[in-house]
Amino acid sequence: MSVQIRIDDISRTYSDANGGSTEALYRINLNISEGDFISFIGPSGCGKTTLLRLIAGLDLPQEGSLHIGDKRITAPDSERGFVFQQAALYPWKTVEENIAIGLKARKIYKENKELVSEYISLIGLSGFAKAYPHEISGGMAQRVAIARALINKPKVLLMDEPLGALDAFTRIDLQDLLYGVWKKTNTTIVLVTHDVDEAIRLSNRIVVMTARPGKISEIINVDLNDARDRNDDKFILLRKRVLKEFHLAGSQPSKLVDVVESSQINGAGEAI
Repeated sequence: MSVQIRIDDISRTYSDANGGSTEALYRINLNISEGDFISFIGPSGCGKTTLLRLIAGLDLPQEGSLHIGDKRITAPDSERGFVFQQAALYPWKTVEENIAIGLKARKIYKENKELVSEYISLIGLSGFAKAYPHEISGGMAQRVAIARALINKPKVLLMDEPLGALDAFTRIDLQDLLYGVWKKTNTTIVLVTHDVDEAIRLSNRIVVMTARPGKISEIINVDLNDARDRNDDKFILLRKRVLKEFHLAGSQPSKLVDVVESSQINGAGEAI
């Protein structure tokens, strides 16, 4: 498959009010192919969210460049949807109105209004179109946030720990939903998570990041069937491998991968 996102030699350092600086990312190189589901995991402060913001165009690197297709990323764009940890719905708008916000902002709502009900059905909220945010659960609100991002049909969906604040059962339910949506839409998805099981359940590749400054420690292929049973021997063995790499990356930020393989992930991400 063709490379959709190309990250070339990205570095990002932040200055503080006292004249000091924090090196968040160092020389990240990564290719993400069309239709990939990539998860970034790593120690807190390793640059995962920073990298996600760079891909979104919400921040710019001091060195290196990012491209989506042949277009350089320099600002936010509707072709890159973003889902945050909190749903951040407009409380005075209904479920369907919150989902339709992007269509209305782009002035394409009238010719696409039927999509709203389609995406409400896709995220399993049929019957709640007229409900307000205070009338639905946190898990349902996050479903709305996912639909709000997807309805614009972005080339890439970026997700910053979108399930982190949910209880365990709701989180597993939404993981299943996300995996089904990915399979159905073939949207390229990039996820930041601290949950190893979540990364294995959802991804076709897992990028393990080192401690700050963030580099890539390891890229792990997830070669499992669609069932992704957490009690399956292959799932358990993969969990052990990812956890081992996670702990190594947190203690010894030395295994930098600099090779970029065609139509595969190959570089790194970071977050602060």
